[in-house]
This record gives sequence, C-alpha cells and structure tokens, in this order.
Amino acid sequence: MNKFLVPFSLYILWSFSACQSNQEHKSEAGKFTITSPLLMDTSFIKEYVAEIQSLQNIEIHAKVKGYIESIHVDEGQTVKAGQVICTIRPKEYEAELLKAKSDVRTAELEMQNIKKLTEKNIVSQTELDGAIAKLDQAKAAQGLAELYVSYTKVKAPFSGTIDRLKFKVGSLIDEGTLLTTLSNNKEVYAYFNLSEIEYLDFKTKEGGNSGATLMLANNHAHKYQGVVEAIAGEFDKNTGSIAFRAKFPNPDFLLKHGETGKVLLTSDLKNVLVIPQKATFEIQDKIYVYVINENNSLSARSISIKQRLSNIYILEGGINANDKILLEGIQNVKEDEKIETKFIPAKEVLANLQLIKN
Repeated sequence: MNKFLVPFSLYILWSFSACQSNQEHKSEAGKFTITSPLLMDTSFIKEYVAEIQSLQNIEIHAKVKGYIESIHVDEGQTVKAGQVICTIRPKEYEAELLKAKSDVRTAELEMQNIKKLTEKNIVSQTELDGAIAKLDQAKAAQGLAELYVSYTKVKAPFSGTIDRLKFKVGSLIDEGTLLTTLSNNKEVYAYFNLSEIEYLDFKTKEGGNSGATLMLANNHAHKYQGVVEAIAGEFDKNTGSIAFRAKFPNPDFLLKHGETGKVLLTSDLKNVLVIPQKATFEIQDKIYVYVINENNSLSARSISIKQRLSNIYILEGGINANDKILLEGIQNVKEDEKIETKFIPAKEVLANLQLIKN
C-alpha cells in the first residue's frame, strides 16, 4: 500500500490533534467500523437548463394593404387549419377582380373574332397569335386579382393556438405587417446543451436510453415522458457545448412556446465502485479515504470521483473492490495508526443509507 505524504505543517497539526484523540479512543473498548467499496450497477440523473419551443411556431403577416374589417378569433384560442383569423376589407380587391374578369371576356371575344378572320385569310396568323397572348395576359391578371382577394381573408396554415392579436378592427395595416403568431403545441421541443465530455458519454454509454423528463419552472415534472431525438451537427466554438433536442407530448396544451424548464437525463453506469460519502475526508481540494493495511494500520489514499450522488460517491479510481476502508471515527485517527476493526459489508452500509434494497 502506498502511504499518503502530507506537508510538514499539516503533519504537525495531525500529530497534535491525534495526541488527544488517540488517548481518547485508546481508552475506549469499542472497535472502528470499516467496510469496502461495492461494485454495482447504478444510475444518476443530471439536469440541463432547457428552452421550450412549439412543434410549429410561425408569424402570420398581412399579404395585402388595407383596413381590418373583422376579427374572427380571440387571443389564446385554438384554431383549425384553414380557419379565418381576420378579414382585411376586400372591396378594393374585389373591384380589381371584376375588372380583370371583364378584361378576360373582352380578350376572349377579340381573339374569337380574329380567329374567324384568320380562317378566312383576311388577317394574318401573327394577329391571331397576338390576340391569344393578350387573352393569356388577361387571364394571368385575373388569377393575380383572385389571389389578392383570397389574401384579404387571413387563414391559419395549420391547427394551433393564436397568440396576441397586434391590431384591432379598423386598423390600417400595410403589406407585410405582423398580425399575430400561431403555435402548434400538441408536442413541444426542449432544447438544451451538453459539454463535449457529456456528449461523448451519452453517445457511448452502454445500456442507456434516450428517455428524458422535463422539470417545469414550478419544480413539478411534466407528466409525459419525452425522448432525445436530435443532436446538432457541430459544437459551439464559444461555449464548447452542443445542442440537444428532446420532444415531449403535450396533449393538455400545458406547455407553451418560450417556456423554460430543466431536462433530466438518466445515465446508466455498469460495474462501478460506490462508497459512502461519510467514509471520506477532504484536504486541499482533494478527497481521501483511510485504507486498512494488512496489519490493521491506516493509510490515507486519494480517490477520484466520477459522480456525486446523495450520500455516496461513484469512484473513478484510487481504490479497488478488495480494499477495506474506515467508515466511522475518521476524525479520531491518524496516518499509520493501528486500530481494532469491525467489518460491515458494503451492501449493508448502503442499505442503511436507503440507496439500495436488500
């Protein structure tokens, strides 16, 4: 076993405090409780701040200029695809359509007359071609006029929820004016970022899943589970993170576009070493345990932590499953001290911490 080397000043401090504590526990008949790391499968949950967005969220703009003649929906109302949201006064555009239809009829009559004259060789084919082109131009103008008339009825392109209406009846609006927004909230996306290491762990973990839980701003979990379904194509150079997207069902329409929350991801860990946190102590930002040597003497050994959970540490290195470590009385012992021990199996220790079931 490698012994832990401490700075001289710390060694003096330990020696001084140990003189008193050593006398205390030497006079006690009790034994020190020890245990060992437990090799097990476990999992942990990590939180990521998330931005919630609708499955579809678009701005609805006016395509023609005019006065708002009527509004057919209310703010926050659910509408169906094709439902009229508002009507922009159509009279001017209907007049243009009537004129266009009249021009088409005139062009048709003119073309028919020239065609008859062409058949009698009174006029040339060129004049007939010109009449046909004029008719096509009139029909195109009619189609455009019909399109503008249709634009006076602003319709929902898909089923969703209407946001705030920017204007009231009688307002004069220009072409391109933002009228409202429409959101399809039947399902929502939650966008969140993972670091490069977390991304690699997510992609390479064994036995894992892409399931996700959404914690809302009121610290209540969304009752529908989601799934991670998309990952961005590249890392953000400024933050070193990459964007993930999870989709969540939202049949109750509880979630709205622009909300915030936290996505909870569960990571599965296979064959990892677990120890109670109370078996450790910290010096100069490093975490140690007392390892029991063959002669029952103590050696302080540095350990590396993979994950901190409630009452336990998941280890990355420093000790192995065969090592025995001091569980109780850490503050009353010192390096190289020999102690009398009482061994308690790790599974029993962790069961008392309510981490695993017997």
